[in-house]
Amino acid sequence: MMKNIIMMDYSKEPRRDIICIDVKSFFASVEAAERKQHPLKSRIAVVSKPDNQGGLVLAASPLVKKEYGVKTGTRIYEIPQKANIDIVEPRMAVYLQKNMEILRIFKRYVAKEDLLVYSIDESFLDVTKSHKLFGSTHDIARKIQRDVWRELGLVLTVGIGDNPLLAKLALDHQAKHDEQRGFIGEWRYEDVPYKLWKIEALIDFWGIGQKTEANLNRIGIRNMYDLAQYDIGKLKEKFGVIGQQLYFHAHGIDRTVLSDTYTPESTSFSRNQILNRDYSVKHDIETVIREMTDENVARLRKHRLMTGVVKLTIGYSRDTVLGGFSHQIKVEATDSSRKLKAHMLFIFHKHYKDNMPVRVINVTFGKLQIKQSLQLNLFESAEETMENEELDKTIDFVRRKHGYTSLLHASSLLKNGMARYRAKLLGGHRSGKEE
Repeated sequence: MMKNIIMMDYSKEPRRDIICIDVKSFFASVEAAERKQHPLKSRIAVVSKPDNQGGLVLAASPLVKKEYGVKTGTRIYEIPQKANIDIVEPRMAVYLQKNMEILRIFKRYVAKEDLLVYSIDESFLDVTKSHKLFGSTHDIARKIQRDVWRELGLVLTVGIGDNPLLAKLALDHQAKHDEQRGFIGEWRYEDVPYKLWKIEALIDFWGIGQKTEANLNRIGIRNMYDLAQYDIGKLKEKFGVIGQQLYFHAHGIDRTVLSDTYTPESTSFSRNQILNRDYSVKHDIETVIREMTDENVARLRKHRLMTGVVKLTIGYSRDTVLGGFSHQIKVEATDSSRKLKAHMLFIFHKHYKDNMPVRVINVTFGKLQIKQSLQLNLFESAEETMENEELDKTIDFVRRKHGYTSLLHASSLLKNGMARYRAKLLGGHRSGKEE
C-alpha cells in the first residue's frame, strides 16, 4: 500500500457476526415457486398495471435480467414484444405471507431481538450468540439457505460482516453475484482497503444517493477511497453529522447493535395515492382527499389515537412546470372524520391552483396522542359531539366486520372515486386476494 494512507485502528471496534440475507428477485422468485419452477431458471416479470403502457416492473427473475436487460423500474413498453417472459401482476398478500414464513425460519437460529427486518425481502441477523448451537457463521448461513430452499423453493443470498454495514456491502457487492461460492460473501475490517475502497461509483455505496454523490463530487471526492482519505474535519464542517458518518462508513465502521431498540417519541399516519391518470376537476380531487382522510382516520381510531397536525401533499402531473405543494396546520387534537376531512379540504382550497392536473395525493396525521376521553369543544353541543362519535364508531364496526367498501360515501361510487380500487391494494399494489 502507498505511504500516508489513513487507516483505522479496528482493535477498538466491536466485532460481531452479522449476516444480511436477501431473497434473490423476491417477487419473481415467489411467483416461480408458486408455479413449481426454479427461480434461477424461470422467465418471469412482476409488473404493476401490466395493461397500462406505463406499467412498471417491480421484479424480474435473474434470467430475464440477463437475457433481456429487464430490471426493477423498467417500463412495460421497454420490454421486447416477442420476449419469452411471463408477465404477472403483483400479489402483495402472497409475498407478505412468504416473508412471514421466511422470518419464522430465521427465528430458529436467532432470538427475536437479534433479528432486524430491513425490508420485505431483506433482513439482518446477529448470530454471535448462535455458534454453540449451529456452528460457524458460514454454517448458519448455509443452514438457513437450505431450510428456505427446501421449504419454500426460494434462493437466498447472504452477506457476512463484522457489523451491519459490512454485511450489507458483502451482500450487495459479492454474494448476489457469486453463485460459485453459493451466493455467500464475507467482508471483514481487514478487507476494507481491498474491497470497500474498490467501489468506484459513490452511488453504488449503501446510503449514498445522487444528491449526496453530486455534493461529494464537487469537493473532489470521486470514489470510496477518496472519501476514506478526506479530512474528516472538512467533511463535518460541510455536511455536519452526515459528513462524519460518511467518513466512518468509508472505513467500514458501523456501531449499530441489532438488539438495541429505539422507540420514537412521535410518529405519524400517512396515506399516499398515485392516481391512474391526471385529475383536473376540483370535485374529483376533493373526493379522493375525503376518501384517503377517512381511511387514515380509521387507523387513528383503531389505535385509540388523536392527531394534532394534519398535512396535505399534492403532486401535479410531471408534464407541468409546477411541482405541487405540501402544507400542514396544527389543529385541536381529534379523531373525528368530519373535522379532519374539513381540515384537509381547507388546505387544499387554500393552495390548489384551479385546473392544475393532479397525479399524487398524500394525507398525513402527525403529533399523535392517546385518546383518553370524549373531546368536547365550545363550537359544538355535547349532544352533537356524542352523536358524531357514535356514528364514527358504528361505521368502524361495520367496516371491520364486512370490509372497508361495505360503507362508502355516494361520491366514492362515481367513476373518479378511488376507494374501491384502493381497497384491493396492499403496499400500493394488488394484494392478489381480490374476488
